[in-house]
This record gives sequence, C-alpha cells and structure tokens, in this order.
Amino acid sequence: MNENTKMKVKKAWTLLWKGVVVLVAIFVIVTLLRVLYVSKNTPAQVAKIHATKLTMDDVMGVNLPSDPGAEADKTVAGIDANKNGIRDDVELAIFKEYPNSAKTRAVLLQYALALQMEMTLPILNRETATAVVEDNQSKALKCIWSISSRSDMDKFTAETDKNENFVKDRQINTEDRKKYMHNFYKYVGSYSVSDDWCDIDVSVLKN
Repeated sequence: MNENTKMKVKKAWTLLWKGVVVLVAIFVIVTLLRVLYVSKNTPAQVAKIHATKLTMDDVMGVNLPSDPGAEADKTVAGIDANKNGIRDDVELAIFKEYPNSAKTRAVLLQYALALQMEMTLPILNRETATAVVEDNQSKALKCIWSISSRSDMDKFTAETDKNENFVKDRQINTEDRKKYMHNFYKYVGSYSVSDDWCDIDVSVLKN
C-alpha cells in the first residue's frame, strides 16, 4: 500500500469516526431533550387524567358523532370527531345497543372513556399509565358494578361481565390495539382502587 493510498484510508476512517461521534452526540441530545420533556409535562398529563370526566351530555347523546366507517380502525386511537374522549365507533355502538337505558349508557361510556384514555396518552410512562388505571379505569369498573344488584351473585357476575366485555370487545378490536394495550400494562405500577364511583349520578337517571 503506497503512501497516497494510506492517506486516503486514514482520511476515510477519520471521517467515519467523526460521523459516528456526531450521531452519538445527536442521540444523546435527543434523549436528554426527551427526558426533560417527559419530566416537565408528566405532572400536567396526570392532572388532566384526574380532571377528565364523563358528562351528562355524553350520556344523553347531545353531540353524537357520525359513523367513522373504516377510518375507525386505521389507527390505535381511531376517530373522536366530537372530542369527548370516547372513540366514535364505540360511542355509537353503545347508543345503538342501549337507546332506552341512560343508566347502562352512562356506565359503558365511562368505561370506554377510561380505555380510550389509555390508548391516547401523549406521554406513556409509569406515572401516566398508573394514574389512568387508578383513577379512571378502577372507577369505571366500579361504576359498571353499581347498576347490578348483588342479591344474586351469579346474576351480578354475568351482568357485569357482559357490560365490561361489551366495551372491551369493541374498544380493543384490532391486533394493533391488543398489542398497544399489552405494552401499556407493562408501565402500570402499584395503585389503590379509586374511592369514587360514577362521574354521573346514575340514581337520577330514570332508566
């Protein structure tokens, strides 16, 4: 190998190592910025989770969305055109199945709201995932239980399972959504069950 070739090889290696150093530096900077963003914005996300509630307008269908059709399943988040935190196709399915039972709609919509929140977290980490399950999902499940009588436990179990599965089967209905939820629960830490029940006082609903 002559001197000219050696110089070219040395120059090539120098450029290669400089490129590697630059890439590593960019990776470190991006990682640090991501950590700073997450640490700064996580408290706000947790506060938003705690503040998100089902409304009476949601239960009464004041602003029902149009059918999103095939668009509903093209992404994990799906379509929420009326911006109430409930995926449109799931919301419409609940109203279609229970047009004459506001109580049933209330508890199913609350559960759908909790599951959709899990699927659309801007920041997914231990704090946000645990907050959703602790404050929203556990409360939503208790809400579902609240409309079934415990005088007959077999009937109670059948009714609550039916209501939970009605929402879950429609909310977690694609492979991408199943994978997302499987990954989501890896972030959930220990938590206490919410002391609250339904966002809406279902006792004021006549049916």
